[in-house]
Amino acid sequence: ALSMFGTTVGLYGIPWCKKSLLLTVLMSVIGASMGILDTGGNVLALNTWGAEAGPHMQALHFSFAVGAFVAPILAKMALGGSDSKDLPVAEKTNQSVLRSVPTASAASAASALKHHLGADFLWSYVVIGTYLLFVSFFFFILYSKGSSARDKSKACLQKCMFAKYHCALIILLFVFFFCYVGAEVTYGSYIFTFAKVFAEMKENEAAALNSVFWGAFAACRGVAIFCAACLYPGTMILLSITGSAVSSSLLAFFARYPASLWVGTAAYGASMATIFPSGISWVEQYTVVQGKSASLFVIGAALGEMCIPAVVGYLQGRFHHVPVVMYTAMGTSAATVILFPLMYKLATSPGESDLKEMSESEDRKALLSNSGLNEDEE
Repeated sequence: ALSMFGTTVGLYGIPWCKKSLLLTVLMSVIGASMGILDTGGNVLALNTWGAEAGPHMQALHFSFAVGAFVAPILAKMALGGSDSKDLPVAEKTNQSVLRSVPTASAASAASALKHHLGADFLWSYVVIGTYLLFVSFFFFILYSKGSSARDKSKACLQKCMFAKYHCALIILLFVFFFCYVGAEVTYGSYIFTFAKVFAEMKENEAAALNSVFWGAFAACRGVAIFCAACLYPGTMILLSITGSAVSSSLLAFFARYPASLWVGTAAYGASMATIFPSGISWVEQYTVVQGKSASLFVIGAALGEMCIPAVVGYLQGRFHHVPVVMYTAMGTSAATVILFPLMYKLATSPGESDLKEMSESEDRKALLSNSGLNEDEE
């Protein structure tokens, strides 16, 4: 609730900013609020549904994919009036002579154009901010009525046991999400440029290829809501990393062929869709996932989102004829294929309580077998 309210404050304030410093502060407030939402939302889903959180976790992250797919379309529709063809005739005429006639009339035309654009931006931010404010109030109401649920979740956490190698498991998941999210954002960011430069596609074809990636990504997350009800999270992760490894290898070696580029992009987007929510649901089966652990997952994902695209952009600028984007996708897929068996080995290794229960059961078996020798003592 607090994170959504902080995002609302930032969105309401941004259209009125006249100083870059104030704009930076408000953007930082929005970024911090979204980071809190990422962390708290996953933990809240785990605390609410426990072992049955798989479909709900997939639905939560499906909403992220839908928002990322729909928001740019809605923003373009809302700001469509800012194109020059939609401006009044007088404004279009004044706009064409702004460069050549720096007079008072030109200045007034620029002011009118700025006011026209600002109104569109203002309403876009106000509408989105109002929607988030409504959601924030809804969560505050849930919080005020959920004291018994909080007590229940605390009691559940006290009963649950940490895995034997809890810290090592969390660190490996940190690296796992670093590679996965970095690869996802890198491919989605650079596939348009790659299609134009390496595959020599037209601009509309490259844009369609980009839409295929994100469309397959969102569609597969929607399907995963129903698959999570009948498949274990570990099975979904195994299928996803296998699919991403095969599709990224296809892209790395045959990306110059249009057919393999289309098929590989769709398969890669579909394979990447379920890894993050399935990973959180999977680790919750073996150890307790609290706020600190979930925040490490989010930090690893954010660092991958920040660092890997920057490194790929730098290397692609240095080596123009090398498909760095595709090699990065293949390398990160190979890293996830190696990391998951290691994490599974650590997660399934018996802890001290399990070993103690095993030894006690063996003692009971031995006592029962020996008691048959002395029926009088029994």
